[in-house]
Amino acid sequence: MTTADRKAGTTPKPRSSQPWLHQKGKEIQEFGTVRQLPVGLSYDARMYSCQRLNQVLCDTRILHDLYKKHHWLMRGQTFYQLHLLMDKHADEQTELIDTIAERVQTLGGVAVGDPRHVAEITNVPRPPNGVEEVPAMLSRLLEAHETILEDCHDAAARTQEMGDDGTNDLLVSEVIRVNELQAWFVAEHLVDTPLVHA
Repeated sequence: MTTADRKAGTTPKPRSSQPWLHQKGKEIQEFGTVRQLPVGLSYDARMYSCQRLNQVLCDTRILHDLYKKHHWLMRGQTFYQLHLLMDKHADEQTELIDTIAERVQTLGGVAVGDPRHVAEITNVPRPPNGVEEVPAMLSRLLEAHETILEDCHDAAARTQEMGDDGTNDLLVSEVIRVNELQAWFVAEHLVDTPLVHA
């Protein structure tokens, strides 16, 4: 018994290794809001950037999942190369996802976290549940890349106008560059060229 317990006339609760399960709590920040953080940007700039970043985040999460799906479902003569490429690209998209989400949090916003919420917001069309032919899978990836790149180019220009250099830098130096490079790698697999002779 501690001195405080003796003075208060209370008995201390016994310690236990049992986790406190099934806890519920109040939502302490709503999605679509920004907290005030000392980052030197106006409320409007931070709000705008968070909205644009969350859109990019949703589309990037869907692109990541497309890469994983296609990684598993690859077929044909180039199976091994594409199986490995899809996984490499998925890993690179995972890094972008974390970076984008952390930027939203840095600005005081709430990053999209639930995959069901992502599905409501994304601009990337839903693929069939089954297996498509390989060229269709690759084309689907290229279309998702282009959706993200078009959005990022516009968002980068607007965030620069609003003075959000950090978001502009993230979009240009990381998201755009990674997506452009990945789009190039995927697109080259759709060139119809002979393997052995000209």
